[in-house]
Amino acid sequence: MLLRRFNLVLAFALALSAGGDAGAQAPLISKPKPAPHGPSTVEPLTPAVIDNTLAIGGDDVKAKQVETRLSVEVHVNGRGPYHFLVDSGADTSVVGLRIARDLQLPLGTPALLNGMTDRNVVDRVKVAELTLGPSTIRDLEIPALKEQDMGGEGMIGIDALVRQRLMMDFEKRLIKVEDARIPSKYVAGEIVITAHRRRGQLILTEVRAAGLKLDAVIDTGTEISIGNIALREKLIRNHRGRFFTVQATGVTGKTVDLELAEVAELQLGPVTLQNVPIAFADVPPFTVFGLSGGPALLLGTDILETFRRVSLDFQARKVRFQLRRCTSQEIAISTGMSSVPTRLSSTGEAEVCGR
Repeated sequence: MLLRRFNLVLAFALALSAGGDAGAQAPLISKPKPAPHGPSTVEPLTPAVIDNTLAIGGDDVKAKQVETRLSVEVHVNGRGPYHFLVDSGADTSVVGLRIARDLQLPLGTPALLNGMTDRNVVDRVKVAELTLGPSTIRDLEIPALKEQDMGGEGMIGIDALVRQRLMMDFEKRLIKVEDARIPSKYVAGEIVITAHRRRGQLILTEVRAAGLKLDAVIDTGTEISIGNIALREKLIRNHRGRFFTVQATGVTGKTVDLELAEVAELQLGPVTLQNVPIAFADVPPFTVFGLSGGPALLLGTDILETFRRVSLDFQARKVRFQLRRCTSQEIAISTGMSSVPTRLSSTGEAEVCGR
């Protein structure tokens, strides 16, 4: 069984020919093409700190769960609603081919897309307005990709989230969206981790896997957490994991093999998860984020959904977690093949406990 649909990162716009005219015809969108090899120019990341004093309010946005990820209702050029997956690891939002053709979105400039499984040159389309809850983002150029590869009608990326606070309630399957310019309030029962934001993504440094310190990207677009080869090699060297092979399919449809291991312990600030399944591969986002030099992890929704709530403040670079309850609990994390029994516990601080 495939572990399907991971995140994407829009890297560098290419100076290729701009396409098309809105006219009265659907855009002629080309299939993704393999991208030329080239080095990343992203600078190294700086450390992050923990802060337990913030919370998120905002307006409710209808949401539903697609496997472990949450999708929200989005309007494109006033039409919809359409169900877009929320992808905090993507620089760009994405629209499905059907919407692009039905709305006759004009072609924009092709761009280089760094997906989870490959790098491709893809066609983009021009979107006048993209509306999520109370927020409208205007004048976008975003990739148009197949719905079956994304797992939804589109994706909401950093371009639509960078001025937002987003709270994902996995228990109630609810998403709250709040303008980040509104001062935030503290609510007891949340862990707040301040993160460095590079290219919009939120990167945590107070994370350890089997005792090894690493950098982690909060990535709501991937259904399984993925570590890089630097992390894998340290785990093997210290005999801290058993490895299996699984397959993964990215947003452009390409399938690759990943190694999967149950890591004895994963620490996120004051929260500890035991026997956590993590896949391993040097996928393109690690290079784009500047995280290929040391141990790093893309923290996917397989782990995020074990919390009651996860809140993301992209402007202030803060991540907030809230447990379902403070006592040690057994949970199940899906690997796409089976569920792994995992234990979740905390230091017992009042700030981490659900109510």
